[in-house]
Amino acid sequence: MKLSDVNLTAQQVKDMATKYMIETYERFPFIAIRAKDMYLYDENDNAYLDFYGGIAVNNAGSCNDKVVAAVRDQVGDLMHTFNYPYSIPQAILAKLICEAVGMDKIFYQNSGTEANEAMIKMARKYGTDNFGPERYHIVTAKKSFHGRTFGAMSATGQPDSANHKGYEPLLPGFTYADLNDLDSFKAAVTDNTIAIMLEVVQGEGGVRPVTKEFIKGIEALCREKGMLLLIDEIQTGWCRTGKVMGFMNFDIKPDIISMAKAMGGGVPIGAICARNEVAKTFNPGAHGTTYGGSPLCTAAAYAQINELLDRNLADNAKEVGDYFMNKLKDLPHAKEVRGMGLLVGVEFDFGGALNIKRACVERKLLVTSIGANTIRMVPPLIATKEDCDKAFDILKEAVEAAAKL
Repeated sequence: MKLSDVNLTAQQVKDMATKYMIETYERFPFIAIRAKDMYLYDENDNAYLDFYGGIAVNNAGSCNDKVVAAVRDQVGDLMHTFNYPYSIPQAILAKLICEAVGMDKIFYQNSGTEANEAMIKMARKYGTDNFGPERYHIVTAKKSFHGRTFGAMSATGQPDSANHKGYEPLLPGFTYADLNDLDSFKAAVTDNTIAIMLEVVQGEGGVRPVTKEFIKGIEALCREKGMLLLIDEIQTGWCRTGKVMGFMNFDIKPDIISMAKAMGGGVPIGAICARNEVAKTFNPGAHGTTYGGSPLCTAAAYAQINELLDRNLADNAKEVGDYFMNKLKDLPHAKEVRGMGLLVGVEFDFGGALNIKRACVERKLLVTSIGANTIRMVPPLIATKEDCDKAFDILKEAVEAAAKL
């Protein structure tokens, strides 16, 4: 049976999903049928301007032609093999990424949360190998988000949220400090601290960038104390913030970075990159993966990353993002506009973010809400100023409608 031969009504699809799927999402009221560039299309061929971007995945646009071609070319030859033979897509992607991000070594994973798990494991093993078993403690930021598996969830600095509640006891060895408060981080560091782990822009935390003074201070603290600097680039990586990687905006040198989301252009893949000295702590048997770095995923990622770099989409993200954030200041009830590049958040002076999101969907614009009063937008990096103008007009209507509820 071909999926194209399945003949179901929209209601039958929704009923089937409700009956058989464990639902943890508030669903949009339509069925996604296809997508191209800046738009997602429903079962009635309505076009939705996508400022959700698959949650910062579709950086080169949905169903990018070169990514689609790479997947089609690879899928008939070798979709998957175990990680003992070499493969061409794996090798050429490793070279491309390490040279693009200025790191020495890469280890492939399947997702962002797995990449952060690998980063945590590498940091802890580095501490054990070089200093002893007590050197495992990691400091992260309050309101951070690093993933939903146990290590990444424990690193997430949201102890009072649904990300933690019901899952205690979490993995020990993490302390949370205040973002952009160097003294708070210094106070959290102990003799057993091996690393500080940060996002350069907190996405789930309300779209909150680090300051240059803070992140440079953290780098200096890590060097002074013999700690590793871990940067979570799951959402900020691959041109989103106006640079290839978010950390590049601040003239710092991390020891390990994690990446995923936009890396594969819609095909699941993640990775960590590390300095040679740190990477060698992952010796044979220390870590592994069945699917990580599969030929199919690495072929897709090679095409995606080349698109992002060849089209210089980091510069477009900076130019269009600056334009969009300046324009968003004129939204009714806008309290603060925050972000970097095309990772943009608007905090409103009333608690209607969810209603704003719903009103946007009704008007064919896709955004997401964070907490009670913040909207986050992560459109494809091919977005134009005209796309931003259209999004602004819809947002303005949506905010005005939500404010009346």
